[in-house]
Amino acid sequence: EVQLVESGGGLVQPGGSLRLSCAASGFTFSNYDMNWVRQDPGKGLEWVSVNSAGGNTYYADSVKGRFTISRDNAKNTLYLQMNSLKTEDTAVYYCAGVGTLFAYWGQGTQVTVSS
Repeated sequence: EVQLVESGGGLVQPGGSLRLSCAASGFTFSNYDMNWVRQDPGKGLEWVSVNSAGGNTYYADSVKGRFTISRDNAKNTLYLQMNSLKTEDTAVYYCAGVGTLFAYWGQGTQVTVSS
């Protein structure tokens, strides 16, 4: 059974930091491009970042310089270090694995940035 389980969300003040984790199982993690995608109910889905199977990383302009994506293939885990958080970063954050034939999504973790 394929599972992607996000954790690490919560309430943080503007300027603060959070680290999200996504634990994967049931598929060959190292072969998949792993993404973070977020959804604010008022804005819809927004792609945040990708760590490709080959180790390349890319970021949305809205998070570039503040967020860092990483992966540990030995632990089948994806991370997102989020610094200098802004109120507009408030959203449900999902990890998504994209392969040649299949794509898998987690259930999401809520991040709320508020004073």
